[in-house]
Amino acid sequence: MADQSVFRITKELSELQKNSDLSLAVACQDIDVRNVKALIIGPHDTPYEFGFFEFNFKFNKDYPRKSPAVTATTTNGGRCRFNPNIYANGRVCLSILGTWRGERGEEWSAAQGLESILLSIQSLMSSNPYENEPGFEDANETSDKKNQKDYVQKIRHETLRISVIQRLEEYLGIGIDGQITAPVINKEDYELDMDVMDDDSSVPFEPFKDLCKRRFLWYYESYLITIQKGKEEVKDGTPFTRMPFEGSSNTMEGKFNYSELERRLRNIKQALDAEMEGWATEGLAAKAKEDTVAVNLQRQYEQVVESFKSSVSPNNLALVDRNPFVWDLTYFGKPMTQLDGGLFRIKIHFSPRFPEEQPRFRFETRLFHHRISADGTPCYFSALGRREDVKSHIEAVVEALEEEHPPYDPRTLVNPEAYKLYWGSADDRKIYNRRLRRSVQQSVEDF
Repeated sequence: MADQSVFRITKELSELQKNSDLSLAVACQDIDVRNVKALIIGPHDTPYEFGFFEFNFKFNKDYPRKSPAVTATTTNGGRCRFNPNIYANGRVCLSILGTWRGERGEEWSAAQGLESILLSIQSLMSSNPYENEPGFEDANETSDKKNQKDYVQKIRHETLRISVIQRLEEYLGIGIDGQITAPVINKEDYELDMDVMDDDSSVPFEPFKDLCKRRFLWYYESYLITIQKGKEEVKDGTPFTRMPFEGSSNTMEGKFNYSELERRLRNIKQALDAEMEGWATEGLAAKAKEDTVAVNLQRQYEQVVESFKSSVSPNNLALVDRNPFVWDLTYFGKPMTQLDGGLFRIKIHFSPRFPEEQPRFRFETRLFHHRISADGTPCYFSALGRREDVKSHIEAVVEALEEEHPPYDPRTLVNPEAYKLYWGSADDRKIYNRRLRRSVQQSVEDF
């Protein structure tokens, strides 16, 4: 039975890690598959939008006959209740977990699994989470509408403050004054992580650090828009409204301060840009020592250059200052497409810890495109199982640029202005196409 449960968990982890779902991620430490960490990225058009919410899963030997124990760890050290069904102490109330009484047929069954639990939790992160409170349908309509609005406002604020800003500040070691010192470990979160750490380790297992950094760069403009919207709705210094279902030790207390959140958000962006530039300096030192990563990147660079020579694509590639950790890619717009005639310079920055830290692409040439953020960060999906293959990353970026009929996917909302036009009305799409073509023409003039 124990072997069967391990096999089942391993299979589910593998399937989740292979799919291209941009809002779910899972990881376990080494072979400890019974202790799993999961990340849910908050859905678009909800107060949880693009927040990073982490959960711990503990699978017992009776899995899948019995459901795993699930604990929310994005709680600001047990001080923040992000949902009527996600408590400040980490308790997740779901009928399929046996932590909440549900209707007949909603209880756990062996046919369910890790993904179905994650999707159930994600469904709680709705545009109106107040509806998750039992007895909602019987609430007084007038007072209830005000409570719903107040609840959405404070969840939106705390999603930014705790799940995004606080998390990234800890990853980057940014103090309250914006100065970078050393990575900070939140004491309460550290204690929650102890169960998924090696016995000899003094550092918590943080499998989503690089993912969150890269997604922060994707969604940076969306975070700024959320802050601007918040400033228009509520004044800084306004206390949060306590909801009827919030108890003294299971609540979300605080005050609104969007101006402070904006300052901290911009500091994080500057720190991430500085980190990327710092990789170049680290890389030169690694090259001088002939470290494995430096040798690997040099070899991959030479292979990609050769593949360009034998390809019909005229794209060019060069090292910046002979540094294998910084590549300079010139992309020629594909003929007979909206990109036809364009010339775009793209910098590819590599970490000395590649592929654990994935490459970061940055368009040096401005391109108005719904898959490229305002600062030039492209939104692309790396090939499954090929995180260490740089050529596959380049191909994925080009594919994202050239895709003619992409499916609607709000998880790719990295350029809000372009995205709104692209997926708007027929007239909006015409405006988008004109602006895209204008940026393509400008790319040649600026090259």
